Amino acid sequence: MPPLHAAPNPQTLVLGSTGLIGRRLVAELLHGGQAVAAGTRGDRGEAALLTWLGEHAVPTARLTTVHVELGRPDLGLGLGLGLGGDAARRLRDVRDVYNCAGLYRFGLSREEARAANVDSALHALTWASRLSSLRRAVHVTGYRASGVLAAPPTPAEAGRLYRDRGAYEAAKIEADALVRDFAVREGVPLSIVNPATVIGDSETGEAGQYIGLARTVRDLWRGRLPLLPGGPSTFVPVVTVDHLARFLAAVPVHDSTETEDAADADAAADGRGSRASDPARVPAHWVLDDGTPALHDLLRGLAAHLDVRAPRGRVPVGLLRRLPRALTGVEPETLSFLSDDRYDTASADALTRAAGLTPPPVWPSLTRWADRLVAEDFGERAVPAARP
Repeated sequence: MPPLHAAPNPQTLVLGSTGLIGRRLVAELLHGGQAVAAGTRGDRGEAALLTWLGEHAVPTARLTTVHVELGRPDLGLGLGLGLGGDAARRLRDVRDVYNCAGLYRFGLSREEARAANVDSALHALTWASRLSSLRRAVHVTGYRASGVLAAPPTPAEAGRLYRDRGAYEAAKIEADALVRDFAVREGVPLSIVNPATVIGDSETGEAGQYIGLARTVRDLWRGRLPLLPGGPSTFVPVVTVDHLARFLAAVPVHDSTETEDAADADAAADGRGSRASDPARVPAHWVLDDGTPALHDLLRGLAAHLDVRAPRGRVPVGLLRRLPRALTGVEPETLSFLSDDRYDTASADALTRAAGLTPPPVWPSLTRWADRLVAEDFGERAVPAARP
C-alpha cells in the first residue's frame, strides 16, 4: 500500500481519522509539525479526509495515509502479527496510537454495535501493543461510558447491560472495561479520554455532525420540541471539537510513564495497590465544560438566540420512557443521557493546565454552533469552510 507522498515515517497513527474527532486531531497534529499516519477504511475515506484537510488549509507534507480494517486483529497492516508489507514498514516508528474510530448511531443491533465499538477497540489496542516503540495508546470513548464497569462483564451482566442501556451505549461501556483489562494484563501504556457531547469549532461553529444534541436543536429550530425533556437539573455537558483536538494532542506527552509511576506510589501508600493490578489506575479524563448550562437553560437560551419559541413545559424522563416513540419522536437509547449526573474533571483540568491550554467560553461556542447548524440546515446544505 503506497504512502500518499514521500512524508517522513509517522510517529503517530490516528484511527478513525475521517470522523468528527479524528480529522480534527489529524489537523491539530499536522499543524503542530508532527508526522502523522491517518488510518482510513478505503479510497473513499482517504479522498474525503484529504478534501477536508485541503478545505481547511491544513499542511499535508508530513501526512501518510494507510488503509485499515478495524474488523481484523492486525488492522490489515500486519505489524507484529507475522505479516508485513509497505504499510507495516512505514509505521515501524509509530509511538502514539489514537483510536477515534467507532460508530455513533442509535438503533443498532447488539452484533453491529459490538463489531463497531468493542471488537475494533480491542483490535486497535492489540495492534498498538505490538509496537516496539509504543509510548501511549489513547482510547477515545464517551463521558457516559468510562468507569461504569470495574471489570469485563460476565455474559449475564452483558445481557442486562445491552437490555438496559441499548446497544450503542452498552457497547461503549463494554469496550471501556475490556480495553482497561487488556492494558493492565499486557502492560500497555493506555489513556482513556471521555469527551462530552462534541459541538462545533469555538470560532466557526463547524462540526458536521447532526445527531444527539444537534437533533434537539434542530427540533427546537423547526418548532418540533413541544416540551423540554428531563428536569431542571438535567445536565448534558459539551466540549468544542477544537479544544478536544488540542487536549488529545497533549495526552501522550502529559500522561507519561513517570506520571503513572507517581500515581502508583500514591496508591500503594494508601493501600490501593498499583496500576499493574488495578484497571482503575489507567488514566481517564472527562473532557467537558462544567459550566455548560443545565439542559433546560441551554435550550431556552438557544431559543432566544435563534429567535424561536422556547417550549413552555417539560416532560420527565420516566414519562418519556413509558410513552411510545411514535408519539414522542425520541430515540429510546438517548434517554440515559438525560441525567442529573456530574463528572469528575480533575485530571482533565490538570492536564489542560499543564499543557497550557485555554478552554473556550462555552456560551459563545454554543451559539456559534447553533448558527452553523441552522446555516447548514442541519446537514441539508453545504457551507464553505472558513479558512484560517
